[in-house]
Amino acid sequence: MYKRLFLIGVLLLTVNMLFAQTKFVKSAQTESAELLQSGDAKTWCPVCGMNLKMFYKTNHALELADGTTHQYCSIRCLAVDLKKHPGQKAQAQVVDAKTERFIPAKDAYYVIGSKVPGTMTRESKLAFASKRDAKKFSKARGGKSILRFEGALDLARNQMKADNAMLTKKKKSVVLPKGKKLYDKFCGDLGDLPKFNSISDLKAYLKVHTSCKTFDEKQLQMVALYITSMHQPAGMHKPRAIKTPEDKKCPVCGMFVYKYPRWAAVLDITTNGQQEQLYFDGVKDLVKFYHNPQKWGKYKDISIQNILVTDYYQQVSIYGKKVYYVIGSDILGPMGHELIPFESKAKAEVFLNDHAGTQILTFDEITEQVIVELDK
Repeated sequence: MYKRLFLIGVLLLTVNMLFAQTKFVKSAQTESAELLQSGDAKTWCPVCGMNLKMFYKTNHALELADGTTHQYCSIRCLAVDLKKHPGQKAQAQVVDAKTERFIPAKDAYYVIGSKVPGTMTRESKLAFASKRDAKKFSKARGGKSILRFEGALDLARNQMKADNAMLTKKKKSVVLPKGKKLYDKFCGDLGDLPKFNSISDLKAYLKVHTSCKTFDEKQLQMVALYITSMHQPAGMHKPRAIKTPEDKKCPVCGMFVYKYPRWAAVLDITTNGQQEQLYFDGVKDLVKFYHNPQKWGKYKDISIQNILVTDYYQQVSIYGKKVYYVIGSDILGPMGHELIPFESKAKAEVFLNDHAGTQILTFDEITEQVIVELDK
């Protein structure tokens, strides 16, 4: 009997040693890996720009009040975004590092400070659905403690100042110089870029911008961080107005667009393998073209690369698919009733109340029937 117990003990010890020596991979390893956010930028963390599937086992997610979801590479980035959405903490989810499935964060057990490197932090924080799995992982990987969600979140907040200093040092010494070299060699001067709400939106734009070479994920991140720091070290792109050449006519109504700068909008398209910029004297005409390009020109094979519109209050270019449009107001554009764009929903609501607007729409909610009603 003692011999049998001894052999079982040796077997368990051997299994634990092999488990401890096996390299822990943070990237998604199963088909169950999910991207809960939507849109062109869904692949990346909206806070830091990291690729979500490369750091999937530390992913978190948050459902916002407007029904959209943000997905983060780490609890550190969740903590950053919770400053903007403090009332949504109860909606937080986290990936179970064992099963790679999202679970409610409040139900998770976090292994703190194991030998696994942290994601956007010096001290790793990996979540498990069961306390048993957390204890097993902690024992095998040298974890310091096991905390519930609130404790892990408080720890991430307390460590943020030191973590930010570490990240800034690495960015200045390594990432930005390499990003600059890549940008200068393969991108050249991208000219006036739109204002992006997040670094993930910038990466989505760069991914399809044909004047840049197709980068791998690491290179794309370095270039995006360089562009961000180059234009506005404390945030995203410094916003600029759309500059319209004087010879450009709206392809829908034929008017010279430069005469109406406060309403200017741009479509970046690729047609027949060639890149082209189309200028419009208002979002309404842009959407008409967007829904039926063949009607307004000799366009058979067309791909929409980017949409820029002019924020009504700020008079700067903003990414057209990420903003809010007021319809039915008493403010008319060059072609009558317009879709009036705003960077934030709060500003759109102020305008709607001040100018007798009837509705606020996102870009995807602007149907052809909406345009028909505006033209009445």
